[in-house]
Amino acid sequence: MAFGRGGKMDGRRPSSSSSAFCTTTTVVVFVALCLVGAWMMTSSTVFPLEISSNKKPAVVKQQPAPVNFGASQEAPSGSEGSEKFEDTDNNDATVPEEPNNKDAPEEEKFAEKPEEKLEEKEPEVPTEKAETKDMFDDANGKSEGRSDDLKNDGDGEKNGEKKGDEITNESEDEKPDVESKDDQEEKPEGDVTQEEQPQIEEKVEENGEKDQSSNSNEVFPDGAQSELLKESNTQNGSFPTQAAESKNEKEVQASSKSSGDATGYTWKLCNSSASTDYVPCLDNEKAIKKLRTTKHYEHRERHCPEEPPTCLVPLPEGYKRPIEWPKSRDKVWYSNVPHTRLAEYKGHQNWVKVSGDYLLFPGGGTQFKNGALHYIDTIQQALPDIAWGKRSRVILDVGCGVASFGGYMFDRDVLTMSFAPKDEHEAQVQFALERGIPAISAVMGTKRLPYPSRVFDVIHCARCRVPWHIEGGMLLLELNRLLRPGGYFVWSATPVYQKLPEDVEIWNAMSTLTKSMCWKMVNKTKDKLNQVGMVIFQKPMDNVCYEKRSENNPPLCKESDDADAAWNVPLEACMHKLPVGSKVRGSKWPEFWPQRLEKTPFFIDGSKVGVYGKPANEDFEADNAHWKRVVSKSYVNGMGIDWSKVRNVMDMRAVYGGFAAALRDQKVWVMNIVPIDSPDTLPIIYERGLFGMYHDWCESFSTYPRTYDLLHADHLFSKLKKSVSDIKSVLPVYRCKLTAVFAEVDRVLRPQGKLIVRDTADTINELESMAKSLQWEVRMTYTKGNEGLLCVEKSMWRPKELDAST
Repeated sequence: MAFGRGGKMDGRRPSSSSSAFCTTTTVVVFVALCLVGAWMMTSSTVFPLEISSNKKPAVVKQQPAPVNFGASQEAPSGSEGSEKFEDTDNNDATVPEEPNNKDAPEEEKFAEKPEEKLEEKEPEVPTEKAETKDMFDDANGKSEGRSDDLKNDGDGEKNGEKKGDEITNESEDEKPDVESKDDQEEKPEGDVTQEEQPQIEEKVEENGEKDQSSNSNEVFPDGAQSELLKESNTQNGSFPTQAAESKNEKEVQASSKSSGDATGYTWKLCNSSASTDYVPCLDNEKAIKKLRTTKHYEHRERHCPEEPPTCLVPLPEGYKRPIEWPKSRDKVWYSNVPHTRLAEYKGHQNWVKVSGDYLLFPGGGTQFKNGALHYIDTIQQALPDIAWGKRSRVILDVGCGVASFGGYMFDRDVLTMSFAPKDEHEAQVQFALERGIPAISAVMGTKRLPYPSRVFDVIHCARCRVPWHIEGGMLLLELNRLLRPGGYFVWSATPVYQKLPEDVEIWNAMSTLTKSMCWKMVNKTKDKLNQVGMVIFQKPMDNVCYEKRSENNPPLCKESDDADAAWNVPLEACMHKLPVGSKVRGSKWPEFWPQRLEKTPFFIDGSKVGVYGKPANEDFEADNAHWKRVVSKSYVNGMGIDWSKVRNVMDMRAVYGGFAAALRDQKVWVMNIVPIDSPDTLPIIYERGLFGMYHDWCESFSTYPRTYDLLHADHLFSKLKKSVSDIKSVLPVYRCKLTAVFAEVDRVLRPQGKLIVRDTADTINELESMAKSLQWEVRMTYTKGNEGLLCVEKSMWRPKELDAST
């Protein structure tokens, strides 16, 4: 009996002890969950914005239809591209009445995810991340007509997995307590309702412009990201499913493994004899040594390495942040461009002088020792019809030196594309870019220049040392290809005004050549102050003169010769016929500046299909409106960029020039790059009074290192991915190595310069990893569905190990 009673007692004691233990555990867990819930409501690493459903439709109505730059180039004309314009206008009509599920207790949210075990020691971090994402999805999802109940769907999110919709503003070493440094006020604990005002992003908070009204549509990210949301969600009308998210994440992870993650990239310093001035396609000594001849300056042309380098160019010792425009036009830091040879060689002509820590630029040149402005005005007086800044807006300066001519043309509202070779005139183009003046390294050798035909209003040459008259006038005929019909060629050189035998011989040859090309000499004058002379020729507007020539010399080009083909195309000594027909580009002069910037070019009409699938004129106008909104709300007012420190800007994948046009009010110039595998819209950019060039981003750009303050890439990097039908893999296949392209970005961008990327989510993730591996500061990263936005800032960091391959 005793044993039996003992047995019963032993049987009861464990039961009672277990019950008590479970009760205690339940109470502890309940209290812990309550504390977790309270903690989540009072702290967050991301400040979400809750936009009530009765506000957003009005905001959408006010915004023009955006253009989706994602897969539009591959989309069939008139189908997908057209839908991308139309869907966004209907967002305000599809917002359903949303059920309020926000009052659900935190215990229910945990219960919805059975995979989360109560025994986990630190559930706070993933729980907070999921809750933060829920709140952000709700704030932005309403603009797309989504219901709140979607954000509480346990199948849509999992802890520890890459989110389909996330935004962060972070520094290089961002801490979880970032809210304290942003001086954000905490919300009182309690239920979150649609009527509560959201916390404002730090940039808005700093300006004291806290949004307390539902009428504001400038709040970030609502204002800054709204256009991105609508672009991407025209294809993804609802939140992605867990299956889709998981598939995308697997692809991203596989992609990261294939190209390396933040800890997998290995960067080394370039080991080139050019050192801090290394330009891979211009300093390829191995290829230059194999040249059979250098008679036509072949050694100054581009010779790119077979394998694009992935090394980083070292910084000059003592490198400093460049002086801001317009002071930079007159002086730059010597330590940034530590070259004195040009000052010794050209100092007496007021090109450049050395003074202590600075290089000074008096604004002179070989033909304008007393200053470029006087010289520019002399041209205007010689030919009033040239009308700087009105009729003549975009000009080409051949053999520019340190580009003082182009630098002072800004005072006349003229945009100058300057170029000169990387030659014995040490670092002349680098000086120009350091001053904040547009220029590239190029030479008139054996190939066409990388510009379309008939785009420059004026071409200028002041002692540019180009033998225009030899070999059938081949080099002057290249200028004829580039010059707009009715445009002017201004030539200031010793053959124009000196009587030495050699000069007389050259002048006679030039007179004969220009006459046979049907160029009209409109004026020949002399600048008394500078004691130099100049002659101005005008290209004809039609083919009448060509047809009346007694001799076909120089000959007309074959009908099959495409005048716009300019990438690695050999020069030919022939002339292209001028356009015929009122709707053909070049048949008439563009609108005067600045009207031409906003005016739809006359040769773009509804009979042609635009890049994004709509009629070309509507495509152009929508693109223009899109970039105005993006630049105003996002880039200028939403990213915290100090635009007073931005001067040299490049759009790495321009379409119609909308991005550059939207920056007109900023004191910047924009180099518009049209990749060689993109639709050829560069002539349209020139027609607007902007400029740019063709380029292949699998090669290095023809500029010195550290020459741009801001690079903008809209769906450029994903376009480098090449689809290969016989490769059955989730891994992306690139036309060229993405690490090499990013190394080129690092080479071109100045320390503390910004890179803004709009691209697919997986591409954004990959680029962010590369940027972090370079110790760049990630200022903002944002993804929504399959689209993303990234803003990073280059650091001063350089590796120490040298790359043996260079």
